[in-house]
Amino acid sequence: MQFNFFMNDVVNTARQEMVEAGYEQLQTTEEVDTALSKEGTTLVMINSVCGCAGGIARPAAAYMKNYETRPDRFVTVFAGQDKEATAKAREYFTGYAPSSPSFALLKDGKIMTMVERFEIEGHEPIQVVQKLEKAFDEYCK
Repeated sequence: MQFNFFMNDVVNTARQEMVEAGYEQLQTTEEVDTALSKEGTTLVMINSVCGCAGGIARPAAAYMKNYETRPDRFVTVFAGQDKEATAKAREYFTGYAPSSPSFALLKDGKIMTMVERFEIEGHEPIQVVQKLEKAFDEYCK
């Protein structure tokens, strides 16, 4: 019982960090389809309770809201929590294996690039920020 309370607290904190950073939570398949099929650019942050990588990805995600060149939308799905929404989002990430936490940049509903877990875990947040900045500069003009 204690473990469930602990995990609920961890999940709620991770969710709240993304909401406070200005990301829209997508918790249903319908919300995912609506958001990811829109024209323009969308950054999807695939959130995770993974301590190491999540603790790097969420600060990087928050920072990206301040970058001069930005996508039209910032959204998030929560792997392991909102399973159907996450599975639906991953249908848009063709060519990439499931990875969380991670970032997917879409343009007009098509995947342009991803920053996968292996590019987050063991790295500094600034290194993740630099990868995202490069993607924003290339696809969000």
